[in-house]
Amino acid sequence: MIICKSKREIDYLLKAGSIAAQAQEKMAELIAPGITTGEIDRLAEEFISRNGARPAFKGYRGFPASVCSSVNDQVVHGIPGDRVLKEGDIVSLDVGTIMDGFYGDCARTVPVGKVSREAEQLIEVTRKSLEEGIARAQEGGRLTDISHAIQNYVEQHGYSVVRDYVGHGIGRSMHEAPQIPNFGPPNRGPRLKKGMTLAIEPMVNCGSYEVKTLKDGWTVVTCDGSLSAHFEDSIAIDGDRAQILTKP
Repeated sequence: MIICKSKREIDYLLKAGSIAAQAQEKMAELIAPGITTGEIDRLAEEFISRNGARPAFKGYRGFPASVCSSVNDQVVHGIPGDRVLKEGDIVSLDVGTIMDGFYGDCARTVPVGKVSREAEQLIEVTRKSLEEGIARAQEGGRLTDISHAIQNYVEQHGYSVVRDYVGHGIGRSMHEAPQIPNFGPPNRGPRLKKGMTLAIEPMVNCGSYEVKTLKDGWTVVTCDGSLSAHFEDSIAIDGDRAQILTKP
């Protein structure tokens, strides 16, 4: 069942979302050749804890870290550790928080030093596809209006949208109904109502949309080894313009 949140609940989601977004910004500022993904993870966990929240991902279904750090052909759920970031890499930073019983969830892909034109374009198209999806998150519209806007923008630029992983509702649980695909025809699914809270998160590949999970049981990579990028914001439906909940 899709639950519409009250103003009070949305205020709590804003607090959790703000801490997640601030942690993401702190991580992005540290991204440079020579840093390890584990160091980034430790910084995020310390920042989240200092600000009165808890990392939502740590321990979730056994995930061992506070953030997901996915490098180059890694799509989502990369496990931080000893990997040293190199000039030309791109890294997707996905962070979740719990505060006062409510969740925040956001992601962005960051270049490491100077990156290729291909990588720059992939990051920009993925970021813009999220904006396109959020622009269609309007009261009275249909859920797949968001999906179609993302897919249409991505494919116009020659990239592919991952099918196996989708966005989701968010609130007192990290994953609530409904699932939000990043692909599909418009004007399908439930009507969007004021107070619905959604995490919209396009994952975009340079090559095929096909992905696979590595032996660690978590890290998802592109099947063809192509680069992948990931952007995410949590939002609330509020008239014809969505309220972004994951703002610093």
